[in-house]
Amino acid sequence: MKDLTMIKKQVTILLAAFSFSFSASAVAAPAASEADTYALLNLFGEVMERTKAAYVEEISDQKLIESAINGMLTSLDPHSSYLDSKDFKYMNEQTSGKFGGLGIEITMEQGVVKIVSPIDDTPAFRAGLKPGDYITNIDGETIIGMTLNEAVDKMRGKPGTKVKLTIRRINEKPFDITLKREEIKTQSVKSELKDGNILYLRISSFSEDVAEDIKKAYTKAQKSASTPLKGIVLDVRNNPGGLLDQAVAVSSLFLDKGEVVSTRSRSEEDTLRYSAKGGDITSGLPIVVIINNGSASASEIVAGALQDHKRAVVIGEKSFGKGSVQTVIPLGNGGAMRVTTARYYTPSGRSIQATGIEPDIIVHPAKLEEYTDEYGFSEAEYTNALKNETLKSIAKEAGKKDDDQSWRKDYQLLRAVDLVKGLNVYSPHH
Repeated sequence: MKDLTMIKKQVTILLAAFSFSFSASAVAAPAASEADTYALLNLFGEVMERTKAAYVEEISDQKLIESAINGMLTSLDPHSSYLDSKDFKYMNEQTSGKFGGLGIEITMEQGVVKIVSPIDDTPAFRAGLKPGDYITNIDGETIIGMTLNEAVDKMRGKPGTKVKLTIRRINEKPFDITLKREEIKTQSVKSELKDGNILYLRISSFSEDVAEDIKKAYTKAQKSASTPLKGIVLDVRNNPGGLLDQAVAVSSLFLDKGEVVSTRSRSEEDTLRYSAKGGDITSGLPIVVIINNGSASASEIVAGALQDHKRAVVIGEKSFGKGSVQTVIPLGNGGAMRVTTARYYTPSGRSIQATGIEPDIIVHPAKLEEYTDEYGFSEAEYTNALKNETLKSIAKEAGKKDDDQSWRKDYQLLRAVDLVKGLNVYSPHH
């Protein structure tokens, strides 16, 4: 067993080096404060030594110190944490759009894992997991007492293997669901034409090159649309966010100028403002953005920026409210620390944190049933009704609609497309 003095010395050196790395420019603390700090470091060393001696199982210095570091960070807020080398590698894979697992963005709330959103076309998405679901057990083991990273580790695994999750959903009894792990390859942008001339852009996450993919989709749609484009629907429902620079770049595609988002930290002089660059690629076409309670972080930046600039109508449900900025700082052991360093603010100065983005028009998901009047009559049913000389052009216009009409069952999307049509009537492009 290591000598207590040696343990204290190691911890002091570790934390002193840590402090020096990120506070080299700070003014030296008062002597009294330094004395308090060293007293607390002595306490840490004592607790560590006693834990090593008394714990029911043998435990390594690395496990204790890394757990202490993670505890220090996770106690601050749900998004700060320590990443060992494996977790750091996994995080980098996520932002590049390819990783292994179940395909869910999660956070920790009240000791259990809360699903922020499932990612499109992943095991979690296909199994019907929803934003707001709570995961209480993994393979029968309770999550209570685990850190978020530990829970993530248990859900990750070799592609093809299975994991059983216990889910709690509001107003439902707890249920178990078994998912097969996959190598998750996300296609962050999907595009389709609705009714022949309305571009639907589904953005599932803000990973690398999302803005470039949207530009390509827009150019392609301009060429393939049956008539000039009437407008755009941006769907960021269940989009957990991603890279800040991509949120700014996507917003810039639809703004001629102005602020997109600002980040404000503890020091006022560290405030950063991000402005639109490049100009509106659509030259002012109507835009509708769809959000829900699974739209977080970068999704909220885009929705908030376009809403504040009166550039888009935002519909759907209030977003998740993840308005804090995390800085990932690589560490010397191959791991990293993720720490909350600032808050996001929309161009009008609204903080996104905990309040989210309120839609301009609230549209809840709904199931539609078409009503058919079996006994109604129209002018065309009279045997001697006058012929319509423009019938051919009307039929041609009707033929522009896309063949697959299944999307019309999505009530929020249907409302978004109808709203684009309405906005187009009064836009300069009409």
